[in-house]
Amino acid sequence: MRNKIILFAFIMLAGISFTKAQNTVIKANLLSPLVRTGSFFAEHKLNDNSSIQLGLLYTGNSWDDTKVRGWGITPEYRFYLSDSPAPKGFFVAPYARYLHYNLENEVNDEATLNGLGAGLIIGQQYIFKKRVSFEWFLGPGYTSANVDAKSGTEEDFDTGNWDGFTLRAGLTLGIAF
Repeated sequence: MRNKIILFAFIMLAGISFTKAQNTVIKANLLSPLVRTGSFFAEHKLNDNSSIQLGLLYTGNSWDDTKVRGWGITPEYRFYLSDSPAPKGFFVAPYARYLHYNLENEVNDEATLNGLGAGLIIGQQYIFKKRVSFEWFLGPGYTSANVDAKSGTEEDFDTGNWDGFTLRAGLTLGIAF
């Protein structure tokens, strides 16, 4: 049910406006596959200086001796500081993030990790030929993660990759409409 709600929210945000040029941008993070993650975003212009964005991620990776499978959602509010109207130009964006991962270690202990975090990124988005978007972003964040062990103990799972200060970065490619 949760996945259906997230998918519905993503589709609604993406489809807010199909009639005005460059009000909505659908994009994918090109760096995510490096860590076996899919990361996709829908951004919608609110006015010439701001937009909202909803990011969804799914991962199926392993860190150290732990298999990680799960998803995350990242809403953000973007302030565009350049002369170009949003969604084009330099921006600053506070964001929040929720993570839900299933963990399994090398001795088959299982756990669920839930993380809640926030941060601030800066970036630049370019729109080419009125349709193709390219963006870079970078910034710090903090996540508080809680592990609930189904077998084994919480100490059997290393949460260092998700708990505490993190760096959020990306390069996206997308379509503006």
